[in-house]
Amino acid sequence: MRIKSCIAIGTLLTLSLTACGGSAPGGAAPASPDASGTIKIGSIHPLTGALAFDGQQMSKAIKLAAKAINDSGGIKSLGGAKLEILDADSQGKPEIGQSEAQRLTQAGAVALVGPYQSAVAAQVATVAERNKVPFVIDVASADDILKQGYTYTFRLQPSSDTLGRYGARYLKDLADRTGQQITKVAYLHEQTDYGSSTYESFTDEAAKLGLQVGPRITYDALKAADLTTELTKVKAAGVDALAVTGYYRDGLLTAKAIASVQPGVKIVLGVSHGAFSSPVFPRDGGAAAEGVYDSNFNYDATKPESKAILDAFQAEYGEELRFIPFTSYECVRLVAAALEKAASRDPAKIREALAGISFDTLMAFDGPVQFDESGQNENATPIVLQVQDGKVVPVHPAAKAVAEPRPAAE
Repeated sequence: MRIKSCIAIGTLLTLSLTACGGSAPGGAAPASPDASGTIKIGSIHPLTGALAFDGQQMSKAIKLAAKAINDSGGIKSLGGAKLEILDADSQGKPEIGQSEAQRLTQAGAVALVGPYQSAVAAQVATVAERNKVPFVIDVASADDILKQGYTYTFRLQPSSDTLGRYGARYLKDLADRTGQQITKVAYLHEQTDYGSSTYESFTDEAAKLGLQVGPRITYDALKAADLTTELTKVKAAGVDALAVTGYYRDGLLTAKAIASVQPGVKIVLGVSHGAFSSPVFPRDGGAAAEGVYDSNFNYDATKPESKAILDAFQAEYGEELRFIPFTSYECVRLVAAALEKAASRDPAKIREALAGISFDTLMAFDGPVQFDESGQNENATPIVLQVQDGKVVPVHPAAKAVAEPRPAAE
């Protein structure tokens, strides 16, 4: 069953990979990649520690993507060469991520994918640039990562600026569509660059829309054991809505605290949240999860290829694939498309292929993956999902939705 699932995905996705092919762009090789055998791709994620479950799913998704590509004939412009995934555990620590990135490049990785945390991504990017090895960020949104003039670092997902601004716009859209008046918004977020940069862009955009943001409440996602005190502050502020940015584990703490404190808000909106769009959040979050929204990047649920990947992951690992690891899966497909286009194992030529690529992704973006001069995917945008009847479903904008948004009371 597992073999058949991967072959089926490969059949569905082969066309989009080969369609990206072209002549090999120029570029000097920084090393001498093995001209035969497997093509090594480094995967860096938190496989242990507080973020381990998501990190492990990201690693599994990357391996599943490589298996599907290999089962479909490998990289055809390189004679059917197969992909090999080299795993690394960042432990959620920037310094470990940096040393592991160096180890992977020395082991012959021609590209790196990862790493889930912005602080880790900033360190991995320095290694990629120094070694001239392409680094494709699957999840890490802080704006500063791509403001360093890097040429070997690329990001598939939206930036924090995009996520924050769309979050504010979508909050107003949701209020209008559900007939609720929203003027005051509390913002709860984890305290690193990921949460802070998303908050800042949300607040800036909210002001343009006539929304008042405050209080701002922060917490340490790696150490938090309870968020009741934080939600009590939200309740005391008498706000209309609560915006939240965080990871999965602390997202469950937020849901638990909402159920306990009953802050009385009309809308709870995740803004690039690591929990609220997860298919297992309704189960883990219980009754408090029902009606919660999340403005976030996600796969396109209207495409049959997306369902094929979800089914194959379930068959292979006995788990539901979350939206964040789905992004990791897409990054491997993206690197494979760049390899096809480059027709080379040379990291410099792979980098040139990525810089000029137009890749049809299964993410619910506004267009194909195309990178601007900074390395940001310029068509990456979020959608809104909501927990309805125990399931997470896309509800906004209409072109990507499979259901209508509901007021929280329903």
